[in-house]
Amino acid sequence: MSITDKDVRHIAKLARLKVDDAEVERLALELSSILGYIQKLEELDVTGVEPTSHVLDLYSVTREDEAKPSLGTERALANAPEAEHGHFKVPRVIE
Repeated sequence: MSITDKDVRHIAKLARLKVDDAEVERLALELSSILGYIQKLEELDVTGVEPTSHVLDLYSVTREDEAKPSLGTERALANAPEAEHGHFKVPRVIE
């Protein structure tokens, strides 16, 4: 399939791109080349091949979520400049 200059100008208009004459010729050749490659791919026999979104299998690299003992209020507040009723005490920000 061949892309014409008219096609490139139409696509550029749809994409709201400003292209000059030299770019139109270059883009027409590049787009024609891409479509030619896609036509070659369409010739492949893919019967029995499962559709995939990735070439490689995906797996999670994060560890499993496990319940563990938490830090505890006393240890969490041990280095706090000020604490009150089991919470960090900070200066008032909103008046």
